[in-house]
Amino acid sequence: MKGPYVPILVGVAQYTQPRDAQSPLDPLGMMAHVCTRAVADTGVQRLRDLIDTLYVVNLFQWTYRDAPGMLSSALGIRPQRSFYTPIGGNTPELLVHRAAKALACGESRAVLMTGAEAIYSLRRALKGDIVLGWPASEPPERIDGEDLPGVNDLEAAYDLYLPSYVYPLFETALRAAAGRGPEEHRHFMAGLWARLSEVASSNPHAWSREKQSAEQIAEVSAANRYIGYPYTRGMNANINVDQSAALIMTTEDVARDLGISPSKWVYPLGGADFHDIWHFSRRPRLDESPAIRNASRIALDQAAITLDDIDIFDLYSCFPSAVEIARNEIGIPEDDPRDLSVTGGLAYFGGPGNNYSMHAIASVAERIRHDRSVRAMVTANGWYVTKHSIGIYGGRPAGNPWTERDDSAVQEAIDAQVLPELVVQAGGNLTVEAYVIRHDRDGRPEKGTVVGRLSDGTRAFAHIGAPVEDLYRMEEAELVGSTGKVSFHQDISRNIVTFPGLP
Repeated sequence: MKGPYVPILVGVAQYTQPRDAQSPLDPLGMMAHVCTRAVADTGVQRLRDLIDTLYVVNLFQWTYRDAPGMLSSALGIRPQRSFYTPIGGNTPELLVHRAAKALACGESRAVLMTGAEAIYSLRRALKGDIVLGWPASEPPERIDGEDLPGVNDLEAAYDLYLPSYVYPLFETALRAAAGRGPEEHRHFMAGLWARLSEVASSNPHAWSREKQSAEQIAEVSAANRYIGYPYTRGMNANINVDQSAALIMTTEDVARDLGISPSKWVYPLGGADFHDIWHFSRRPRLDESPAIRNASRIALDQAAITLDDIDIFDLYSCFPSAVEIARNEIGIPEDDPRDLSVTGGLAYFGGPGNNYSMHAIASVAERIRHDRSVRAMVTANGWYVTKHSIGIYGGRPAGNPWTERDDSAVQEAIDAQVLPELVVQAGGNLTVEAYVIRHDRDGRPEKGTVVGRLSDGTRAFAHIGAPVEDLYRMEEAELVGSTGKVSFHQDISRNIVTFPGLP
């Protein structure tokens, strides 16, 4: 066996289901549709017979007993290996790296990966607008890989499970570190998101193509209320979409033998995968990501290029803090003129569950096919700035081959910084590191939660003991850095913090 072989992307496809579809496809049907289009995109139907590996990205809301098997039957393919992945928005980029290594060493000849969500159609059906004729939804018979929960028991006890309530903690920590006041930072975030909206407005695959200004995104109103302060509704990822994407990878040798035009070839030039300290509450800083810092450096090193050589980015954009942290860690200046997304981001392009980044990769591939000199970076994020995969793409082979690389020392160094378990029953002074205020559907603040340091340096969670009027004031002034009195309340088994000196 010769090698290493050179892995390439040769087939890409995206599908955004019409909102008014009267008989919308289910996620499996959407995947079959988009996979068929990805094969057609290669220009060589015979490639279908060489697909020996199939990956299906974990589905959010309509699962199947054996999605890979059912999809294989629908497509008429017989892969030797098929996988249904664990949860994680990092998954599509991770799969590209995994496939590239398998192709490079000759373990695979052609790899198909896909994912889909049809949450919009499902919600239409639940409202009685349409009747679905979909196959039955069943729990998956297996998940191929370690499917760890994203939060620990204490984080869950403080209702810090929904991303819309966890990412605000990162945001308030970032805001304080940047030295911006709440009003200034809200407009700063809105400026970032307005740039994404502009990209989405010209993307035919985007779910929301109405261009939003920074003023519209920043304004707090009944239509754009806070969900988890400091994020307005327009700053949250939109999972209420019907979208699917697929990628096909093979090697230069196979593509050449099949007659796939070199105009279709896109090269994964480098990639790396790390995770931050798994439970966010035990990270030394909530505004940093050593995993992104190291993954971007190693991916660029493998590609043998520098950050200045990157022409386009797609930074995972579920919430502003995800983009801000990634930009800081990668080293992209705030005034960098390069767009941070090729799709329009999860708020405007759409956030189809774990599969968003497959759309980013497909979009990057299309840009590179149009201009072979373009080089791109895609970042993908799972859970709560937890799991990270970063890839570099280009139109020409370069850098170092895709071989197995031992990155374990880097991961061990990240994990070694883990903080002790949080104090369950706290007492005394608590200095706020970050906070979130949840809002009800009428836009009224209903509960605040802080994470902070006790006098001895240990960390604790606490709900805020304050009336609604004070919660409003905590949204106008900077609470990070304030010190309150915390105590454990047996009746609710939670810590409560009060701020007697709040003006």
